[in-house]
Formats: sequence, structure tokens, C-alpha cells
Amino acid sequence: MEYRRFDNTVVLRLDRGDEIISSILSVARAENITLASISGIGGTDNVTVGVFDTDKQAYNRFHFTGTHEITSLTGNINTMNGEEYTHIHITVAGSGGEVAGGHLLECVISLTAEIFITVIETVGKGVDRKRDDELGINKFFFT
Repeated sequence: MEYRRFDNTVVLRLDRGDEIISSILSVARAENITLASISGIGGTDNVTVGVFDTDKQAYNRFHFTGTHEITSLTGNINTMNGEEYTHIHITVAGSGGEVAGGHLLECVISLTAEIFITVIETVGKGVDRKRDDELGINKFFFT
């Protein structure tokens, strides 16, 4: 993993074996990022996504291996209980062109990934997460 910050944008390169969520959280901690948007592309051969089941209030998990292009990585960074928090979705395309996606639970890079983190300045304001027990999710809460 290597990154550079240019004003309000962090350009992050992940390498083979790097995991997306832990890498983004590492950069967020190092750069003191509490609110940002995320976008990216890359390659993976090991990705787990979830699709939220509102009745069970839990994610149905799907794991994919083999060569996949990350055709879309989009999400955000904010905080929950004073800690960095990510909410990221991913779409991947397999070698036969089949597409899958959902809420990103884990993704290990097989080639490289190019991720842009656009920092949103929050002077005196912010976005935190709080648990909504009725829905079973962590929702935005504006401070």
C-alpha cells in the first residue's frame, strides 16, 4: 500500500495481498479523516460481499474467488463511537463477464487497486453513525 495526499484528495494504491477495508481505515487514521467519499477500481481474486436481509437484519454473505475486475468501488468514511467507520459497496466482473456485487465485507487485491478518497472538511460539524435497532443498521447521525 502506498498513498499521497493532494489537498482534499488522497490517492491510494493497493498492491497484491492488501485488503481494501483495513487499508482505507489505516489511511483514515493516519490522515485524521472523519468524513470522506471513496471511489476506486482494481483487481481481486478473493472478495466477500453482503446483501442485507431486512427480515433477518443480517447480511447474506457471498464469497467469490478467481480472477475478477473491480468495476466499481464506492462508499464513504465517517465515524461511529469515535472510531473510523467505512460503508463501501463493490461490483466485480468475473473472467466470463458475469457481474456480482453488494456491501463490501472483505476484498484482497490480486493485482492492484486505485482508490480515491475525497476528504470533506467538517469544521465544527460532522457525520457520525448510531445503531438503529429497529432496522438493524448503523445510520448517519448529523452532529
